[in-house]
Amino acid sequence: MAAKVVIVTGGNKGIGLAIVRALCKQFQGDVYLTARDVGRGEEAVKSLSTEGLKPMFHQLDINDVNSITTAAAFFKQKYGGVDVLVNNAGIAFKMADTAPFAVQAEVTLKTNFFATRDMLTHFLPLVKAGGRVVNVSSFVGSRTLNQCSPALQQRFRSEDITEEELVGLMEQFVEKAKKGEHKDAGWPETAYGVSKTGLTTLTMIQARRLSKERPKDGILCNACCPGWVRTDMAGPKAPKSPDEGAITPVYLALLPAGATDPHGKFVSDKEVQPW
Repeated sequence: MAAKVVIVTGGNKGIGLAIVRALCKQFQGDVYLTARDVGRGEEAVKSLSTEGLKPMFHQLDINDVNSITTAAAFFKQKYGGVDVLVNNAGIAFKMADTAPFAVQAEVTLKTNFFATRDMLTHFLPLVKAGGRVVNVSSFVGSRTLNQCSPALQQRFRSEDITEEELVGLMEQFVEKAKKGEHKDAGWPETAYGVSKTGLTTLTMIQARRLSKERPKDGILCNACCPGWVRTDMAGPKAPKSPDEGAITPVYLALLPAGATDPHGKFVSDKEVQPW
């Protein structure tokens, strides 16, 4: 039997590093810290080893499909698949950033939605029976959903939205943002929020698909909000430490064998949230 294995994307700092730390202490198996930059990733592994923890490292840049397919092949060959996948890698522009909204929209969705979707496209087929998939989203996504036009809200909340339709909506947002027409089309003025609305909706679509296509496998797939956490991304004033931010993602990653819920939900502070 191959050892069990968990993969955390964007694991070299912030919430990702805290998730790796907690999983090293609680997961019965190999824990992989992945990062796009080999040097930073190996440095993070070294820092955790000084705490007596033993994470492993694999290079993985979610914005590079070749990097994703290389990693997927490695985990398939070495472990026969993946037991837990935590999609944590993401970006956010600072409030003070002067980049035009069109640029922020394209760059933010490229990583937070489209690249994370690429990860899921290549890794979901590798998730073993009883596996867990955790997509680190944000309460900003649900807040943004409530600021969308009624028509957009209806689609994002519908049980029959397809992945293709969702991708089309995310592409539409980027295109409208480039022309300065996003508000007229019912979109709010937040690229980060839209990217996380998309990610949470994608999680729900893929959870429904897993239930339909692999009903006996007991895979649970959820999106979560770690909370407002003191990181490079969220700034020093946030109330939660990275270790506190890791609590809900780790809880979802370690849902016990045989659990049937939550699945296809948005979870914060270990509680299912309205969507």
